[in-house]
Amino acid sequence: MIRLQKYLAERGLASRRGAEEMIKQGRITINGRRAEIGMSIDPATALVAVDGQALPPQREQKITLMLHKPRGYVTTMHDRHATKTVADLVDCPERLYPVGRLDKDSEGLLLMTNDGELAHALTHPSRQVAKVYRVTLRGQVSENMRTQLQTGIMLDGTRTLPLQLREVSQQPDRTVLEFTLQEGRNRQIRRMCQAVGLQVLRLKRTQIGPLKLGMLPVGETRTLTAEETKKLLLFLQKK
Repeated sequence: MIRLQKYLAERGLASRRGAEEMIKQGRITINGRRAEIGMSIDPATALVAVDGQALPPQREQKITLMLHKPRGYVTTMHDRHATKTVADLVDCPERLYPVGRLDKDSEGLLLMTNDGELAHALTHPSRQVAKVYRVTLRGQVSENMRTQLQTGIMLDGTRTLPLQLREVSQQPDRTVLEFTLQEGRNRQIRRMCQAVGLQVLRLKRTQIGPLKLGMLPVGETRTLTAEETKKLLLFLQKK
């Protein structure tokens, strides 16, 4: 859903303020009914007319956004049981969907797109797209624990793929490790850590393939730059 005045502005009919004036003047109708200030529409289904003339269908643009998902948000666009979903954080005229998953208690980089081919390429198990996570754990991590995590843990009857571990920092009460995985089972890192006796205090995804979260503020989105898009496509071509 998108605010009507924003939609009109993006269609090039007027500025947002100008679009509001057009709505006040009764020049805009939605599905045959006079529009009102503050209305939101679904561009994919709403019939918008200006002065009685229907706007031509808008060709869907392929859009990919980077979202810094906060903790507490469910990675879905619709969930009647969830009070907060990532849909609440995205304001885009196109209908976007999350690429892969990031559980409610985790945070960090999440891609949102309407490009089905791209989403499939990034999530298909055969591609083994690497993802990097910064994980804060309670207490110390022994060498035996690290070896088990790196070589694989039995989950749901199959062993996880080998992964890379890098120590970021270590204190008496907590250890921060960087995990680099090439698979994405449900709550995989949390379940692996639990299996070796470790408690996850915080889990943040910082990278997917060549794309890095960087300094994007929590809860904010941005479109991929031309350079990032180029790098991503070249990366996937090599997979």
